[in-house]
Amino acid sequence: MIGRHFISLAAALAAAPAFADTPLRMSETEQAAPALPAILAPQDRAALENRILAERLDTIIPQIMRAEGIDMWLLVAREYFEEPVVATMLDAENMHARRRTILIFHDPGNGQPVERLTVSRYGLGGLFAPTWDPDKQPDQWQAVADLIAAKNPAKIAINSSDLYQFADGMTLSQYDRFMAKLPAALHGRVVSGENLAIRWLETRTAAEMELYPTVVRIAHSVIGEAFSRRVITPGVTTAEQVQWWYRDRLMALGLTPWFHPSVAIQRQGVEGMIEGAEVIQPGDLLWTDFGITYLRLNTDTQHLAYVLKPGETDAPTGLRAGLANSNRVQDFLTSAFAVGRSGNEALAIARANAIAAGLDPSIYTHPIGHHGHGAGPSIGFWDNQKPDVRGSGPIRANTAWSIELTSYAAVPEWGGQRVDFRTEEDAFFDGKTVRYIDGRQTAITLIPSGQ
Repeated sequence: MIGRHFISLAAALAAAPAFADTPLRMSETEQAAPALPAILAPQDRAALENRILAERLDTIIPQIMRAEGIDMWLLVAREYFEEPVVATMLDAENMHARRRTILIFHDPGNGQPVERLTVSRYGLGGLFAPTWDPDKQPDQWQAVADLIAAKNPAKIAINSSDLYQFADGMTLSQYDRFMAKLPAALHGRVVSGENLAIRWLETRTAAEMELYPTVVRIAHSVIGEAFSRRVITPGVTTAEQVQWWYRDRLMALGLTPWFHPSVAIQRQGVEGMIEGAEVIQPGDLLWTDFGITYLRLNTDTQHLAYVLKPGETDAPTGLRAGLANSNRVQDFLTSAFAVGRSGNEALAIARANAIAAGLDPSIYTHPIGHHGHGAGPSIGFWDNQKPDVRGSGPIRANTAWSIELTSYAAVPEWGGQRVDFRTEEDAFFDGKTVRYIDGRQTAITLIPSGQ
């Protein structure tokens, strides 16, 4: 049965359309106001997402199960109560868990393929072989227990974790029902699938990294439009109006934000960030935080713009120097990446080097991929620049990151006012170097004040 499912799936995926036009390549240089790439129609998106998912299941699952010494992984999701890992394993047509969706990965050993099984009422696009006949065994959990007993795994991983929300999908009620049916002799074999969940979610495949530059370029293009006279009329447009323009623009493009966009103002003589109904004026430094979800990948970007005063042709030197300082902090951080090094260690190294260079940094970098704030070790938090248990995990190769941080600096043209130069750019760590997926902002975007 499994063989027939996979043969059928392979044939379907072979016929799936290629990505729109030619995929963009990763680039260290960010284009100013780049053109918007073509966006796929829903059917074409689904075909591409299914192709990528099949590859991920074929390659990542055996690798991580064997690396962690786990021969069975059980995942449970319920309709309207999604499990974060299961949500990334369902094909584009199924979209969500139905009733109770139970997925089981079993490694029989001896070099045999990992079995992908589902004890669920509905099929799952040929990606998982159905193993439950409700007419013969109405009790779903008993069917699970019978299957496990027959496979006799040495370790049964479930998603339970106090530290990582991504690995905590097994609820108490479902755990109790599972353990009540599982033979007592197997109870001692139940272990946490924490590392499996994190590694599944954080690992980016070569195929995904062919897509990611285009996804990030779409986000950069929308930001470029937001930070322009097409959207902002100085003296008229408010920060809040730009926020909602983002939402309208994504709706028109058939895309979704994964968080509500932020737009704020820093102004000479005013302490901190100004938001909401404040009208954007010439001389303002604008900041935005914006992210989209497309093809099951997320972006997270923070950019800066300056509204030129009449007669100005560039931002004040102090503002330009402030962004350059944040670029230097980025360099200190990305050079601190190393396989096996913890997020806390990378934070300490980057901060020490930046401070030694006379900078005033705050680093709060995080993984990105299936989630905007993704699975894996954090590297600092905006409210904690010291070691944190959430940063204790190792940095691994083939992971994507939002290089998120700020550097504070006094701006002479603003009377020495302390200004916050926030930056965030998506990047990929291949195990040796960190490369920006679609470049990074190195020059403040300029918005003319006149027509």
